[in-house]
Amino acid sequence: MRSHPDLLVGIDAPDDAGVFRINDETALIQTLDFLTPITDSPYDFGRIAAANSLSDVYAMGGVPLTAMNIVCFSVDEFPESVLRETLAGGLDMIHEAGAVLVGGHSVDDKEFKYGLSVTGKVHPGRILTNGGANIGDRLILSKPIGTGVLSTAIKGRFADAEAVKLLVETAGTLNRKAADIMLRFRPSACTDITGFGLAGHALEMAVNGRKIIRIDSRAVPVLAKAREYASMGLLPAGSYKTRDYCGKKIRISSLVDPVTADLLFDPQTSGGLLFALPPSEAGLCVSMMDGEGVPGVIVGEVSAEDSCGGIDVV
Repeated sequence: MRSHPDLLVGIDAPDDAGVFRINDETALIQTLDFLTPITDSPYDFGRIAAANSLSDVYAMGGVPLTAMNIVCFSVDEFPESVLRETLAGGLDMIHEAGAVLVGGHSVDDKEFKYGLSVTGKVHPGRILTNGGANIGDRLILSKPIGTGVLSTAIKGRFADAEAVKLLVETAGTLNRKAADIMLRFRPSACTDITGFGLAGHALEMAVNGRKIIRIDSRAVPVLAKAREYASMGLLPAGSYKTRDYCGKKIRISSLVDPVTADLLFDPQTSGGLLFALPPSEAGLCVSMMDGEGVPGVIVGEVSAEDSCGGIDVV
């Protein structure tokens, strides 16, 4: 595959975004993501989809600059007000990130989809990839998991109003503040938790960094009601696919509660950041996050070198 000397992060190793160096001080981060609706509120859907797209820039250690709308929509299927409210929610989230909307593109499609193409910036020497964690580093998660289960329960009409509200609040929270706090320390690696769930994205960190990562299942925060719904079997199809794909690279102790194990593979929409810090900094970082309203928790550590990489869940 042909490469380029200024392509610092490309498709040769799976990561959250691509990074291209402009000069010695600036590199551009480029990412693209879009979703189908996970809530009945078009405005909330717009905010969630935009937050999800912007998150990849934060996961690379960068700052969002510009965004472009990506829309699949049919006026024969939905009122135009749905599109207007969705774009309004997205625009508000773009502004909250300090970025600028510069345009976009739409196509006529019966299945409604919305998201963003985002460009950000980062210093070439401060890029965070998902494979840079060091032995002994602690892993911090900035949001609880369970949005996939809540979304499945909502679609199946099992979820109550409180669960809907919690899903919107969690998925609609930008990772900007978590990233700001993280960058006050010395992170060695970062990713955001999305479609492959906590276990799947942690495995990417382990494989790309050639490390063994140990996850403490008892420390992983779970959204209210998500455990109850998961125990009812309300798990997204993607959780089974990820678990099958990961195979033996994720080793789950027999002492781990089966429902908790299922939730580790729950695909997240606009999930939190998962980042690695030296043990001397992790506790202070979590305390700082708590003081600023970010629910950061230490959920594991990097335990050993391994040529293949893997996850141990205890």
